[in-house]
Amino acid sequence: MTPLSPLDTVRCDAVLFDLDGTLVDTAPDMVAVLQELQRARDVDPVDYELGRAYVSNGALGLLSLGFPDVQHVVGSELHTAYLDRYALRVCEASTLFPGLDRLLDILDDAGLPWGVVTNKPANLTVPLLEALELAARSACTVSGDTLPQRKPDPAPLLHACDIAGLLPQNTVYVGDSSRDIQAGQNAGMATIAAAYGYVTPDDDPRQWGADLIASDTAELAQILLKAVNLDV
Repeated sequence: MTPLSPLDTVRCDAVLFDLDGTLVDTAPDMVAVLQELQRARDVDPVDYELGRAYVSNGALGLLSLGFPDVQHVVGSELHTAYLDRYALRVCEASTLFPGLDRLLDILDDAGLPWGVVTNKPANLTVPLLEALELAARSACTVSGDTLPQRKPDPAPLLHACDIAGLLPQNTVYVGDSSRDIQAGQNAGMATIAAAYGYVTPDDDPRQWGADLIASDTAELAQILLKAVNLDV
């Protein structure tokens, strides 16, 4: 007999996604902006694959990688320059990860709500989702500045449930960082680690404590559709 997975014993009525590295591949645009800043300051640009691994750490994480000898804080000159440039190209090359367009279509067709909870600020989150024609489809979108708290605090996830009328214990949260899994667990949700996302070389999704790990988006879709009783 096949052993039960942790999600087999949980009623799942909705799915919440982290944004960067989980639902949308934003690395092409985010790393490109870092490389542009580096060239403008006569710094050799980072390798794309290395930069990609740091995208989940946001602008400050990328800047720390690209300019390791500079102290990076919110509102610093480099931070502001990065955000200004990124706002101009927030969705030039960013796309849904492969197969997730079909997954969202299946959830929509079945009337099962899904939403986004991200630490990305709203002035970048909303234009990105609008460009991908996802904003109106999302049952709830909570950005990094929606509340005073950010992940790993569970407050953004609980706020998303309040917006969409969801029960946390019947909701699955998918994310590509330990802070996502910690937030989901603290909110009382089932959790899935997106190991295909932006994981730094010194990190290991197996150590995050998620209920399940999805090595790629095909496995994620399989897990989620089974969890919400939509195996196809």
